[in-house]
Amino acid sequence: MKEDIDEKRIKNLIAFSKGIMKGENGKDLIDRYQDAIDTVTPFDVIELENIQMKNGVSTSDIKKSIGKVLNAFYSSLAGYKWETPAEGTFLYYLMLENRALELKLYAIKQILKKIHMEESFTYSILRNKLIPLFLEIVDFDNHYIKKENILFPYIEKHWNNYNPIKVMWSLHDDIRASLKEIILILENPYGIWDQLNIEIGKYFFLTFGMIIKEERIIFPVAAETIPVKDWQDMHLQSFELPFTFIETPKKPEIIIKDITRQKECSFKTETGEVSLDQLELIFGNLPVEMTMIDENDKVVFFSDSDKRIFPRSSAIIGRKAQNCHPPESVHIVNEIISAFKEGRKGKAEFWFKFKEKLIFTVYHALRDKSGNYKGILEVSQNISRFKDLEGERKLLNWD
Repeated sequence: MKEDIDEKRIKNLIAFSKGIMKGENGKDLIDRYQDAIDTVTPFDVIELENIQMKNGVSTSDIKKSIGKVLNAFYSSLAGYKWETPAEGTFLYYLMLENRALELKLYAIKQILKKIHMEESFTYSILRNKLIPLFLEIVDFDNHYIKKENILFPYIEKHWNNYNPIKVMWSLHDDIRASLKEIILILENPYGIWDQLNIEIGKYFFLTFGMIIKEERIIFPVAAETIPVKDWQDMHLQSFELPFTFIETPKKPEIIIKDITRQKECSFKTETGEVSLDQLELIFGNLPVEMTMIDENDKVVFFSDSDKRIFPRSSAIIGRKAQNCHPPESVHIVNEIISAFKEGRKGKAEFWFKFKEKLIFTVYHALRDKSGNYKGILEVSQNISRFKDLEGERKLLNWD
């Protein structure tokens, strides 16, 4: 981290946060630790969460109190001076997306406020007005995916204390779950207004809270600790995903490095020989997508195509496999890796719904001819259409 951490202030901030977690009187705690609260910086918040997690405080416990803690810190964090991102940068467009989301949430607020004042208010009218708006907001998930797959890997590279982004990822999932619940309630013609009202309130709290966490904590610290070259790389990678609710900017020209020598190489085995161009075509057209981690749990390769199921960017190369998953599922990743390394298992299969698709994912243990563990190959495929196949097709039919 760039900024020197004031150990006394951190100690007091930890005591304040611990008091909030225990349910102690908030006003008394603020009075007791006012000096630390008045001088708290984004770097302090990162260090605070990192120490808590190192000391065994769970992600779920941090999430329960984080709203109250950051509410007390808000004035100091809002006053922190940092060089806001210039136009044409990765963070600039993330923040622009936030402004666009705020406008959409404000429009929803106005509908809720207005409809309560109308005598003709019915749940049916409310549903018809809100369903398309919340369905549109689903697309904002690309904003969180860009953070998880592009920003977070660079943070892991440059921060020693990157535990707080695990909390942020978990909060992304809370936002996703809340939005999904809102849509389920709205799509039910017999939905309960009180239930919807509570869930919308939860969603707004989580979403506006996320914007504060991004722009008052994570973004300022990242801006001051990650080199310019990496920000340029992140911006280029961000074009792999949609720019949500804003106009897609002009993509910077990519400086193509000399790869002539590599392109002239070939991949040769006992079963044949293909050029690197041909190998890329194979990987790009397989009806499955693959990701490989090595024996040290680091991502070393993923196949790419324009029909990917799961988003990937080059930022994940070299990233620990455990950091490529939300905190709530890391224990499953670790269980698979341990079983493969110890030779107890050689394959793990999963199937699940993802964005209205049925996905089949298999993890294969990779071993050399001597049986030594060399990593894992993850293979995923959309098998939705397979469920409807019946009989046989042996004749050509392109209809």
